[in-house]
Amino acid sequence: MSEVFEGYERQYCELSANLARKCSSTSLLSAQEEKLQKFSEIKTGLDDADVLIRKMDLEARSLQPSVKAMLLAKLREYKSDLNNLKKEFKRLTSPSADQAARDDLLETGRADAHLASADQRERLTMSVERLNQSSDRIRESHRTVLETEELGISIIQDLHQQRETLLSSHKRLHGVDNAIDKSKKVLTAMSRRITRNKWILSSVIGALVLAIVIILFYKLSH
Repeated sequence: MSEVFEGYERQYCELSANLARKCSSTSLLSAQEEKLQKFSEIKTGLDDADVLIRKMDLEARSLQPSVKAMLLAKLREYKSDLNNLKKEFKRLTSPSADQAARDDLLETGRADAHLASADQRERLTMSVERLNQSSDRIRESHRTVLETEELGISIIQDLHQQRETLLSSHKRLHGVDNAIDKSKKVLTAMSRRITRNKWILSSVIGALVLAIVIILFYKLSH
C-alpha cells in the first residue's frame, strides 16, 4: 500500500465528511448572506476534493498492477461519493432550492433533521474506519520495515564473521606457503650437497683405482 495514496485518502475522507456536514446545515439556513458564505466554502471544498481525486488516481496508476487494481476500485467509490456531493450542492444552489427546502421542512420536519444527522454520522463513522484501517496498514508496514532491518543487520554480522574466518584461513595458508618455500630451499641445498659429494667420492675412487693400476704396473714391470 502506498503511503502517499493513504495520505490523500485521509485528506479526502475528512474533506468529504466536512462537505456533507456543510450541505446538511446549509439547507437549514434562512439568511441569504450565510447561505452564500456556505456555498462559497462548499464550492472551494469540492474543488479541493477534485484535486485529491486526481492525485489519488495518478498515484494509484503508478503502482504495481496488483495494488493498482485494488486502489482504483476504492477510488471509484470516492468518485461516486464526490458526484453525490456535487449533485447535492447543485440542488442547494438551484433557484428552486429555497422553496424545495421549505417544502421539505414543512413535510418532514424533524425527520429530515434526524436523517441528515444519521447520514452525517454514517459518513463520519466510515471516515474514522478508513483512517483506522490506514493507520493499521502503516503500523504493519513499519513493523515489516523493522523486521527487514533486523534481518539485514543479522546478515551483515554473519558476513563479517565469515570474512574474519576467510582472512584467518588466508593467513594460515600464507604461513604454509612460506614453510613449503623454505622446505624447497633446504631440499635443493641438500640435493646440491649430495651431488657434490657424489662427484668428490667418484674422484677419490678414480684416484685410488689409478694408483692401484700404477702400483701393479710398476711391480709387474720389475
